[in-house]
Amino acid sequence: MQNSIKFTVSVLALACAAAAPAYAADAAVAADEVAAETTPPDSTGLTDIVVTATKRETNLQKTPISISVMGSDDIKKRHVQSLFDLADGAVPSLRVAPFEARQNALTIGIRGIVPLDANQPAREQGVGIYIDGVYLGRQHGINSALFDVERIEVLKGPQGTLFGRNTEGGALSIVARAPTGEFGGRISSGVGNYGAVNADAHIDLPTVAGFSIKLDAVYSRQDPTTENPLAGQAGFNMFNRRGFRAAVRWQPADGITNDFAYDNAYSETTPFYTQLLNYNPNNCAPSTAAQPVSADVIPGACVLPGSNFSGGLTGTVRPLLPGVVVNGTTRMRVADIGVPMRVSIDKAHGFTNTFKWKISPEIEFRSITAWRGVTADQWDNVGGAHRPPVVNLTASCTAAAPCPFSRYSLADLRQRQFSQEFQAVGSIGNIDYVAGLYYFNERVSDDAATPNSMGAIATVVNGVVTGATYVPIPFCTANTPLFVGKAVNGCSIDRASQVVSKSYAAFAQLTWNPSEVLHITAGGRYTRDKKRGALTFSRGINYTDPANAAIVATNGYTPLDEVWNRFNPMVTVAYDVNPDVHVYAKYATGYRAGGASSRTSDYRAFDPEDVQSYELGFKADFLNRRARINVAAYMMDRQDSQVDLSTIQPTATGNFNNLVTFNAPGTTKIRGVEADLTLKPVDNLTLGLSYAYTYFKVPPVTVVYEGLNAQRVVVNRTSQPQNFYIVFTPSNAASGSLDYAIPVGDNGTEVRLHLDANYSQATQAFDQFATKNDASFIVNGRLALADIPVGGDTSRTLTVSAWVRNMFDMQYVFRRDPSNSLPQVQSSTALVGTLSNTMGDYGNFNAPRTFGIEAAIKF
Repeated sequence: MQNSIKFTVSVLALACAAAAPAYAADAAVAADEVAAETTPPDSTGLTDIVVTATKRETNLQKTPISISVMGSDDIKKRHVQSLFDLADGAVPSLRVAPFEARQNALTIGIRGIVPLDANQPAREQGVGIYIDGVYLGRQHGINSALFDVERIEVLKGPQGTLFGRNTEGGALSIVARAPTGEFGGRISSGVGNYGAVNADAHIDLPTVAGFSIKLDAVYSRQDPTTENPLAGQAGFNMFNRRGFRAAVRWQPADGITNDFAYDNAYSETTPFYTQLLNYNPNNCAPSTAAQPVSADVIPGACVLPGSNFSGGLTGTVRPLLPGVVVNGTTRMRVADIGVPMRVSIDKAHGFTNTFKWKISPEIEFRSITAWRGVTADQWDNVGGAHRPPVVNLTASCTAAAPCPFSRYSLADLRQRQFSQEFQAVGSIGNIDYVAGLYYFNERVSDDAATPNSMGAIATVVNGVVTGATYVPIPFCTANTPLFVGKAVNGCSIDRASQVVSKSYAAFAQLTWNPSEVLHITAGGRYTRDKKRGALTFSRGINYTDPANAAIVATNGYTPLDEVWNRFNPMVTVAYDVNPDVHVYAKYATGYRAGGASSRTSDYRAFDPEDVQSYELGFKADFLNRRARINVAAYMMDRQDSQVDLSTIQPTATGNFNNLVTFNAPGTTKIRGVEADLTLKPVDNLTLGLSYAYTYFKVPPVTVVYEGLNAQRVVVNRTSQPQNFYIVFTPSNAASGSLDYAIPVGDNGTEVRLHLDANYSQATQAFDQFATKNDASFIVNGRLALADIPVGGDTSRTLTVSAWVRNMFDMQYVFRRDPSNSLPQVQSSTALVGTLSNTMGDYGNFNAPRTFGIEAAIKF
């Protein structure tokens, strides 16, 4: 890796040296000539891209940050209807993946900062997600709808100064198109395979008394791609999304602009189907002999990472139920066993008011006020017979007492947030500045239950089990009557929690321009985070009932009440080698707040993590602006990495499998190189190529397992080193695109072809397993006859197009879970393993090929 960094630095140095003569050939060039901007390009060259990464509008090529921008045309060409569509790798450094297999709970990562489970109320994401400058506290609801997006900016690397907390990996900034004040709009509609329908309308109204109004409505749906055989139940991988947004711009006087927006989005989805990929791949068998100890999964060996089963293994690998299909090569069009399932529903809404006042040429005052909320009702039953509990089919599985299986994950989440940010932005002499204050208040509550929804009834002939039938079984029996919740309907509660998070920050950033070519930026942000949380239910126990105080104390429960303070500085030195070549060196920091895991019975707390980043960048336009290249090399060191371990936790009412989040000791190293190349060799052809290389190393972590006797006294303890990984982060990822336009006639009509291809190397899907998903290669395309005049008026045009995603129907497993093919920790002692829930790896395949046609009218 060091050689890779050295090579990249050498490339940057050589590129600067090669470009410098074009700028410094004449040492007598006057300073005002040096300062002159590049002559505005003609229409044949690459156009400038405007970004707001520094809280002011700047040219992408002159902004000393590694940024990828996806404009509205790119979104349309790729038929991106939601953020999940970016999971194909359109931006190689940006990783988008569903948590478990759920489309409405996305995991967003940049540069190896990718949390496995940021869907808990008291845990934060590692990449900040913003809509029109407003930070979204939860990742729920972000996949509901994309309105009239002007651009999506992917800011790579820590953004802890201007964007704030939880931006260790970077920020994903979505910018909506503002009202124009002139009458006009666009209406489009289309259909596709799997019953797909999409439609959207965007209307601008003329300015009246200083007020401009813009209305947006979007709708998209798709039928399931995997059928659920159980009659009357939802299938797998379907969606039904709709949303509305109204924006009002008020300009009462010169220098004053007030933008108010309201949006409301509704999303129905079902998860991707979870298939059984193999059967007993590690050759597990009971044994009284001690098992080998490993920090990782050993292919073909029945070894749980970090566990020393000196007492051997007990139990047997479960045989397959009749009808269960093992398929690790192709996605299933019909589930092998039907299960009860409803659609999951996400509802997101928000109000945003942005006020800007140009007080003087030196200062603009800004105020961003926002109130947002999201509710999520989850109904996830993707595992069928492939996830615990794994049925041991015997004659005791009768119609009167079916053997239960099919874990139905039911959950509710409710989030409300308020934020207020004040900014002062301007320039005084040769100094550009940004300063501000920020306040954030969030309240989140959740609950979850995982009842079994199906039962197996054995078919017995002459005392021999010859087959089975499967029936739905009641799964909400009101055995926790004190709990009130829609989704769980009185089921025994796995967990319920609530948390209040408050954040206060002050920040400032100054850019000193001592000459026309040298720019030195320094900034810092002070953040104070407060978080108070409580676990109200865990495994059927009401933690708020005084009668359960002894049980709660035995479980070791402690409410969360923490305060963290951080100062995050950054320094950048940028140099304009010539008007078209720019280099920079940057030091930046960021941090992610701590929290507590509601998936543990003691509400296990964990601390913040911090990252330091060192980056070198090179940006250049050349060949008369027909070529553009941006390269960045970075080194990030992360302290106290928040990692996840699925393990057995003793409680007063028994032991259960839970997800513990804790801070890994030592320094997690993340290194990488990113490159973006754009070429326009001829007038109507544009080529793009992006690449990202990422290396990471998490120091081994000592994992401690404890065994208890009947009196719940620790009688055995084992400590073993275990390796951990960063999920959904490929070592190599690349994306390429081709856009070609052919004029038709002389009225502006064109035939436009778009192709993009996206590659990702295999990645881990879990912190604690070295087991990887499959590599992917996805090709998308669009062919359009664009800008056809309607009624002889070139201001009204029609565009018709045909699109396809995953053109070659690539089939790959994007999430592979080996936990069912490995032994588990025995409940009675940590030194004996059990095979009672061992069967095979299970996982999820990507979406199949989708295609359709679309028509859009612009007026």
